[in-house]
Amino acid sequence: MSKHPAQDIQNLQYFGEFGGVNPSISDSSTYTFMTAKSMRDTFEGNASGCYLYSRQGSPSNQYLSSALAKMENTESATVFASGIAAITCTILQVCKQGDHIVASRTIYGGTYAFLKNVLPKFGIYTTFVDFTNCSMVNSAITENTKMLYCESISNPLLEVVNFRSVSNLSRTNDVKFVVDNTFSPLMLQPAIHGADIVIHSLTKFINGSSDTLGGVVCASTEFIEGLKDVNTGLAMLLGQTLDSYRAASILKNLRTLPIRMQKHSENAQYLAEKFQDLGYKVVYPGLKNHPQHKLLSTMLSSGIGYGGIMTIDFGSLQNANAIMEMMQHQNLGYLAVSLGFYKTLFSASGTSTSSEISEEERKNMQLSDGLVRFSMGLDHDIKTTFQKMKQVVEMAEHDTGVKADS
Repeated sequence: MSKHPAQDIQNLQYFGEFGGVNPSISDSSTYTFMTAKSMRDTFEGNASGCYLYSRQGSPSNQYLSSALAKMENTESATVFASGIAAITCTILQVCKQGDHIVASRTIYGGTYAFLKNVLPKFGIYTTFVDFTNCSMVNSAITENTKMLYCESISNPLLEVVNFRSVSNLSRTNDVKFVVDNTFSPLMLQPAIHGADIVIHSLTKFINGSSDTLGGVVCASTEFIEGLKDVNTGLAMLLGQTLDSYRAASILKNLRTLPIRMQKHSENAQYLAEKFQDLGYKVVYPGLKNHPQHKLLSTMLSSGIGYGGIMTIDFGSLQNANAIMEMMQHQNLGYLAVSLGFYKTLFSASGTSTSSEISEEERKNMQLSDGLVRFSMGLDHDIKTTFQKMKQVVEMAEHDTGVKADS
């Protein structure tokens, strides 16, 4: 059980076939077998260590998968062409017609839309509950439940799940506990706290340069091999394969993830504290008044911090839009979705990444139209950044005539 995933990443050692410090990129869609029997055995699932076809796996993808399994402290992993590909394949691999899922009420809008709007077409239904309340999770479980699904730090409300408590429920009821850990790579390792399957969108912090899509599923060797099975594995049969060149690029960027996450966290912590001192309604897991601050502190890996995501509720969509547009004009970041970039990214979640959730449900979960999600960048001089942001917020509030509520 590793408590230092950052060190695990730095200790990885892959040589290229000619001794290069980077492993060679596998530029092949298909692979040669030395005997006809070994090809037949591979199709029948009786061979290991053989590459068949890049849709099932490639050396480049395997290098990245192995590194990510090490990071998440799981037996194995396999990479996908996007985060949502990893999510949908995992859900469909576990669930069949007539099955039931209990999911967090606050999750990425695309995942929510898939669970609510698409899965019922296949006879799979989802109940959405507050995953910070284990009694509610327990009450939602039925005899047909096959999966408990949540995000380690939820999008966009930044609620933190008690992994151990939910894991106990999953064991008691013999269901899979699946965690999307996209917001907290290196910070948290859900598998060591009882999660069965850990998912990431590699597009975000792990890659860090907003230039490619990718996803990963980290789990037991049995589950990963099942995903890649030529007859029943959805990673193989749905064809959502990560390109080898992109896998190689993400692997290179992974090496700087510890340094980047530390800086993202440091900047977010500073700004969260400063804006809270000004009386704004700030949510950040590193603030002591965050409802799950103490819980998260007991689960964090050392030296990474509390993450790069924070939210500020500016009271109205009018205020939020004015502030974001002015911030972009002042080169304080980009009005854009996604996260983990070197520049700060910001969006009003209710009208962007959570827009798939109905207005009524957003109100029930207290996701207001004025809430802005910030993915803090790698600003070198965060004190100057704060002063500029403060001026922008004050100017926007003056122009709109609306002061954000504390």
